[in-house]
Amino acid sequence: MTPPPARRRRTRTDGQAPAHNLLRRGSVRRSQTITTYGVGSLIAVDQESFVVSGLDGADEHWRADESPRIHERRLARLLGVQYFRLPPASDDDSKDGVRVRRFPVMHSCPECDELRRHRDFTPPPGRSICGTCEADLVPSRFVVACEAGHLDEFPYWHWVHRAAGGGEATSGQCGGTLKLRTSGRSSSLRSIVVSCTCGVPEVSMEGSFRKSALKDLGLRCRGTRPWLGTSVPAQSCGLTARTLQRGSSAVWQPVQKSALSIPPWSNGRADPLAEHWDELRKLSSREEIEMCLKFAFKGEIPVPVDEVMTLLDAEREEDPTGDETPSFDHRYRALRHKEYERLRAGNDEREHSRDEQFICETPLGDPAALRPLGVTGPMLVKKLREVRALKAFTRLADPDSPTEGKEAALSESDLAWLPAMEVRGEGVFLRLDAGRLDVWSRMTSVTARAERMRTAHQRVMEQRASDPTRVPSSPATPRMVLLHTLAHVLINEWSLDAGYPAAALRERLYADDDMAGVLVYTATSDSAGSLGGLVAQGEPDKLARTLRSAVRRAAWCSSDPLCVESEASGTGGTNLAACHACVMLPETSCEHNNILLDRALLIGAPDDPDAGFFTGVLDD
Repeated sequence: MTPPPARRRRTRTDGQAPAHNLLRRGSVRRSQTITTYGVGSLIAVDQESFVVSGLDGADEHWRADESPRIHERRLARLLGVQYFRLPPASDDDSKDGVRVRRFPVMHSCPECDELRRHRDFTPPPGRSICGTCEADLVPSRFVVACEAGHLDEFPYWHWVHRAAGGGEATSGQCGGTLKLRTSGRSSSLRSIVVSCTCGVPEVSMEGSFRKSALKDLGLRCRGTRPWLGTSVPAQSCGLTARTLQRGSSAVWQPVQKSALSIPPWSNGRADPLAEHWDELRKLSSREEIEMCLKFAFKGEIPVPVDEVMTLLDAEREEDPTGDETPSFDHRYRALRHKEYERLRAGNDEREHSRDEQFICETPLGDPAALRPLGVTGPMLVKKLREVRALKAFTRLADPDSPTEGKEAALSESDLAWLPAMEVRGEGVFLRLDAGRLDVWSRMTSVTARAERMRTAHQRVMEQRASDPTRVPSSPATPRMVLLHTLAHVLINEWSLDAGYPAAALRERLYADDDMAGVLVYTATSDSAGSLGGLVAQGEPDKLARTLRSAVRRAAWCSSDPLCVESEASGTGGTNLAACHACVMLPETSCEHNNILLDRALLIGAPDDPDAGFFTGVLDD
């Protein structure tokens, strides 16, 4: 019999293999791919579950018109990349989007109760139904994860065979079929029952969420990373994995870093140089820089040489001093210091072109109205651009945790870019009077309250750190806690007075030995962005009325006296007089996950009224 001719691989007109015709599954907003459904997270679409794929190869299949580049040199330098990319949109006419992989693979059929891998149900192409019962398959409600960021299937076979001594070496060798059913007697884990047709006694899922549940089975994390694909080998991990609900917030938390676009980087003229800064930083003379630019751009220099030298000088100003290699936190503080200086100095709109993305002006009103309150230097940020980048993600970190867990990478290979989003808005910047703040922060009662929070915060960080000896010191100081709580009460007040939803306002704190300022802004990608309403609140007379109203409102909480007299609250006692009925905000608005708050430092404690920085406002 003559063998059939070899099948030829179809090619496009340009000689390349045709693109995969991937199925479309749901849609998400671009901002959600940074904050909620980023790389490595689980996303539910109808009755199916997927994990968002890594970024390997995304630079090729993300179309340039749907996923443009974003430039913010100061943040790119901090994160060690050349540029950022906006994730692709999920519009009806989009050519591509964020790619996902099916996870978890284990599914159950509500009709026949069988529990097996998705493909073993032999569903029709493009559908997730049982090939026998034609009922919609249900993804496993349970997954396991470790603190290193690995993610895996729940070991159902080991769980149901644990009484029979089933070990890892004999996994799946009994020849039976797993089944999962719900007794319906209650909504607890006891009602979820797993069995095997090999004859072992059925067991419930009760106890599977204990920290040592999988360790007691003799199981360790296998180091699997399903978001990077099945071709990526599992890493040796050895940590103890924990059982989680598939929709739990502990499954995925983003690690984000952000920066404001400030002069001289905020006019966009430096964007064409994004991939050449590392080479330009090695040069010092004007002639060398000009020669390098001519070679890189084939003779046509997009930016004048003098302007490039100004940009290089501005970048070197943020270089850390000293011989030791600076830590990431040290470099991030240097970035904040430069923003604080620019917010103080201002940037008049009349002196710049329409391309300028940072406009910060002094109010027209008399700032004397703010002096009795101890507030100085108000600035109206009429135009503001913030770039928020997804640096990595963590698992098993408490959403209210003051520390970040072990960071899991977004890709297997090193990339020259990270996904990010840019948001534009407006804001109000204000500072506290340095002299009055120094006197207040040295009061014994004030330092005692701040020290209690600092001690609790430090203890929590050390308990959750993989290496307690390398934990940085807690930032909880009297001025930091004061500025943080002040930002929260201002956001709450403006959400009532100016009509902004609290989730549309954000805080940016500048609290250090040399800084004492707070920026409240509306950097958001939706309709509550730049409408001018927040800037109007920054005029001194109006700002003074807002501050007085906010402080008086903070003097009373519906949970008082329990709230104001609390000895400790929040995660690990990292708050004092603070709860959701008074000063806490939506998570998207707070930089510190609603910890390190104490409204008693604003209005005073019942047994020590003088501990409040704004106690005099209540006496007026």
